[in-house]
Parts: sequence; structure tokens; C-alpha cells
Amino acid sequence: MRPSAAPGSRELREPGGDTSPSASEESPAGREEPAGAVETPGPSWCGLCRSWPCGSRAQPEAKKKAPCRGLGLFYTLLSAFLFSVASLFVKKVQDLHAVEISAFRCVFQMLVVIPCLIYRKTGFIGPKDLRIFLILGGVLGSTAMILLYYAFQATSLADATVVAFSCPVFTSIFACILLKEKYSLWNVLFIAFAITGVILIVRPPFVFGSNTVKMTGSYSDHVKGTLAALGHAVSNALTLVILRKMGKSVDYFLPIWFYVMVGLVESVIILFVLGLWRLPNCGIDRLFLLLIGLFGLAGQVFLTKALQIEKAGLVALMKTMDVVFAFIFQVIFLHDIPTWWTVGGALCVVASSAGVAIRKWCQGSK
Repeated sequence: MRPSAAPGSRELREPGGDTSPSASEESPAGREEPAGAVETPGPSWCGLCRSWPCGSRAQPEAKKKAPCRGLGLFYTLLSAFLFSVASLFVKKVQDLHAVEISAFRCVFQMLVVIPCLIYRKTGFIGPKDLRIFLILGGVLGSTAMILLYYAFQATSLADATVVAFSCPVFTSIFACILLKEKYSLWNVLFIAFAITGVILIVRPPFVFGSNTVKMTGSYSDHVKGTLAALGHAVSNALTLVILRKMGKSVDYFLPIWFYVMVGLVESVIILFVLGLWRLPNCGIDRLFLLLIGLFGLAGQVFLTKALQIEKAGLVALMKTMDVVFAFIFQVIFLHDIPTWWTVGGALCVVASSAGVAIRKWCQGSK
């Protein structure tokens, strides 16, 4: 005599109406099992999802697992690649000033951010007590963008990227001063590495002599570009400290909105004062402006997604690929071979930033 099926399994088979032997006798639910197995639901044939084991009985814990273990690092790598491509396009657009390129990027990103804010119903002005931080973050963030674009146009792509990559060192300094975070001798060592890297890239003649300064452009433009990249690192570090101060009190789209809104106003004012406004040339220049906004926004999105599913220390380490991509693009597309001084400076700055990230990661894992 065949034992009767469990009530739960009978109820699951009824909607399907499948009475074939393969569904009733040969399935695991129809076989005789110990009494203890009946009390604990296990994998069985389900007439609703028509599969074995039943998809409707999946454990809740499985839904919490990440789709892929290295997905966050892949997002970071993709973000670094997209940012580097956008930087390459900025380098290619030589007929427009860096401020005007920043204005075009703000307009493009504004067209994307406004529908997102409307959909999320977060408003456009932010909480009253945090509004001053949002405005200040927008001013500093847009200033950092303008300085970085100017550095790309004034000096080589690799030199500007390396100097701008010293941002984590300045972030730790400002976090110690403004947020009262701990500071140690390790941070002093990382600052020394970063300063050494910047000196190797600038190569001041009173230290290295005039014979060591060999570059395609003028040395004054090289110094201006390097200082602009350094100013970007400082402004970006202050922006990160302000974002850390606000924390999760505001929706993450609001800082981006203030960034593009204030950046557009700031760019228009600078262009009006300096009289530098002009329409971009038809053809390739307009295409590059569109791609700068597209790749810049995509890189920002993937970096945000990476920080949501991966530890910040690992993301910061993977961001060192920005420097690698900058060197590769400079050699392949710009036909500019970096000097050994630039390579040495890059190693010092990357070691400094990687040291800050590793220390933060070790402190967070304790």
C-alpha cells in the first residue's frame, strides 16, 4: 500500500492538474520518507513553478547574497576605465576652455539627474539644516572638476592624473582637522610619499637642473597644470569630507544635483567674466563634449554602485587603475611617452594613496 502524500504537496499539485506517473510516483515528493523529514520542508516538486526543487521554497538568506563575489571590484575597474576615457576626450578638445567643457558636462548631467529627483520625490533644495553643506559641496566639487579639466589641457594626461590621485592623502588630513578623526605617523609617511611624487612630476629646475625638464609643451604650462591638478585634489578632498559629514542624512542624488547646478552657475559666471564663451566646432568637438558627459556620468554611477556592495578600502585600491589607464591612453592615443620622472612620481603617489586605503581597510576590519 502506497503511503499518502503530505498535505502540502497535495495542495501544490492540485492547481497544475498533472496526474501523470512522472509527476506523482517518480517525483521525490511521492517517495516514502522518514517521519522527521515531513516536519521540515525540503526540496520537492512544485506544480506552481513546475520545477524541482521548488523555487518558492528558497531560503531567505540566499536573496541577501551578492550576485557575484567580485562584482564590486569589477564596477570599480569599469568606473576607472570610463573616467579615463572621459579624461582622454577632454585632452582631445583643445579649442574650448576647460570651464566651458565643465559647463557642457553640467548641462548633460542635469538632464539626467532632474528626472531621477522627480522619480525619487526627494525635492531640489534638501533639508534646511544641511543646505549649507550641499551648497558648499557643490562649489568645491565643481571647482575640482574645472581645475582637473584645466590640468588635462595644460599638462600631460598621466602627470595630471597622478597628481590628482593624491586626493586620499588630503582627505585624511582634512578629516583629522574638521571631523576629529585619528591621525598617526603612518599618515605623515603617506604625505611624504605624495609630496615626493608631486616633486618628481613637477621637476623644479632649482632642484633637478634645467637639463632634466624635457616635455612637449612649455614648462610654465606644465607647472600650471600640475598646480591645477593639486588644487583639484585639495578641493575634491574637502568635498569628500563634507559628504562624510552629511552621511546618509540626504539622498545621494541631492549632492550630485547641487554639484551640477552650482557647477553650471559657476562656469557661466567665469566664462562671462573672462569673455571665453564660444560655440564648439561642428563635428568631432561636439561629439567629444557629449561623450565626456556620458562617460563621466556612467563612471560616477558605477563607482556609486561599487561602494554600495564592496568595502571602501578595496574600492580605493582598485581606483589606482586610473593611473594605469592614463599611462596607456597617453602612449596609444596621444603618442606621448612618459618620462622616468613621471613613472617614479606615479609610483610614489600610488603607494601613498594605496597605503591610506589599506590602513583604512585594516582599521575597519578590526
